[in-house]
Amino acid sequence: MTVEELLVEAKSKIHSDHAKLLLADLLNKNPLELFLYLDEEVEEGKRKLFLEEVEALKNNEPLQYVLGKVNFYKNEFKVNKNVLIPRFETEELVEKTLERIRKTFKKDNLKILDIGCGSGVIGITLKKHLPNSEVTLLDISKEALEVAKENAENLNVDVKFIESDVFENVYDTYDVIISNPPYIMENEEIEDIVKNNEPHLALYAGKDGLDCYKKIFKDIKRHLNNAYLISLEIGMYQAPSIINMSNYFLGNNIIEVEKDLQGRDRMVFITKVE
Repeated sequence: MTVEELLVEAKSKIHSDHAKLLLADLLNKNPLELFLYLDEEVEEGKRKLFLEEVEALKNNEPLQYVLGKVNFYKNEFKVNKNVLIPRFETEELVEKTLERIRKTFKKDNLKILDIGCGSGVIGITLKKHLPNSEVTLLDISKEALEVAKENAENLNVDVKFIESDVFENVYDTYDVIISNPPYIMENEEIEDIVKNNEPHLALYAGKDGLDCYKKIFKDIKRHLNNAYLISLEIGMYQAPSIINMSNYFLGNNIIEVEKDLQGRDRMVFITKVE
């Protein structure tokens, strides 16, 4: 079959833009230039794989899982069903964390811990922008850590890994602790494509969505250096609870709540300076 014939068949099942993305990826072409190759024959193996991917999309599998990758902060990361698909809000968390790191610390050899690293997008991105820092990626899921390790190797960054339920297997102290933990309430309505495909371990956090934050704050003090930055992605209604936890477990700090581009509370930054 030709490129054009495959696209015509796929467009009867899925959105045309998705069809172009899938086929261009398989053929190692630019999707915007695919029309230049409409008469090109597609080898049988790639034809079969393309049609399998079309069926997966038709059955509501996320495009990122079908492609097996996602772009995050200008880098390409592998993703699969063992890890959450990174969202743009998490890119905002990384951007604002980098801004605060540069304002808060005079040194550039920071020790950074990424709790619940998933595919590793947060910790690996921070390492690429702060190459003199020691970055550790932590997750409770062995399968997620395997994905993160592959991404670190592909992007040529030297980071550490810990398999742990929050601080259970952590014995060090850090200048920066960052996390995008599960924060969805167990009965909260979310899109079917998310609920039916992405790992629930990375989505849900108890009746109020705060279970992971409670674990983090309960033990965080003994893992912080004298001056520190804590960066957290949160659910849109969780800021007051996070602030209360911070005040209770850490005392008086600078606490800032930032909104995402949709105007929803999405990030909390807790800073202590020397």
